[in-house]
Amino acid sequence: MRPACADLPAGPRQATLSSVGNDPEEPSHVSAGEEFTRETQLYPPIRDMLVARGYTVRSEVGGCDIVATRGDDLVVVELKRRPSLALLIQAAQRQRVADSVYVALPKPEGREMDLRWRRLQHLLRRLELGLILVSFSTPVPTVEVAFDPQPFRPRRDCRRRRVLLGELAARSGEHNQGGSCRRGIVTAYREKALFIACCLERYGPLTPARLRDLGAGEKTLSILSRNVYGWFQRVDHGVYALTPAGQKGLEEYADIVAQFRRALEAHSPQ
Repeated sequence: MRPACADLPAGPRQATLSSVGNDPEEPSHVSAGEEFTRETQLYPPIRDMLVARGYTVRSEVGGCDIVATRGDDLVVVELKRRPSLALLIQAAQRQRVADSVYVALPKPEGREMDLRWRRLQHLLRRLELGLILVSFSTPVPTVEVAFDPQPFRPRRDCRRRRVLLGELAARSGEHNQGGSCRRGIVTAYREKALFIACCLERYGPLTPARLRDLGAGEKTLSILSRNVYGWFQRVDHGVYALTPAGQKGLEEYADIVAQFRRALEAHSPQ
């Protein structure tokens, strides 16, 4: 059996633009100065880059934006103003006929290079697609082959896997509805905070030790001290009480609170 975090096998190697040996970023031999507004503006600088690398380039062939050949090497480039699901589907279809398929996009500037963009790059790599970026921030547009299509070797994030399984094990049941955004997600942490709130509602101000005796768990003091939701306040040395915000929290999560109240009723400490 393969270990949970082992690399999965990769597929065959593909022809790449970077393997030609040119610099990764090249100026376009076209007049510049225009602000990027159309997909057609991506074509001239990418065409010039491919020609400089020894490719014969033609546009709009068989539904492909750019088709480039060099010997037996067939490269397809799809041009788009912005990433989309339709673009990914289109590029994946091109993989049926081409040795290498690239997606070409205007290079994001400033804040656009965010987490969403990094996740897009991960998705492109996972689909074994290459990425070409064209920058229009300089007087002459520049082309950069961000990465080539390569066989993807999935790697599981063992740390995040442990966190996910730990969260799953710590939840007492299914208290969320997939796709819902009407209230905060009921995490294991929120469950524990709700149980503590139920205890304080039923018995009044309590110490962390007393709350642990009632079943609040080892992280009771941390939850009270951090007070993430504003549900608790310290009313004496080592003694905590429920706030008005905590009472509202009990009302908001009434379905879960009802289970905890029944459990406390069954516990019936003296």
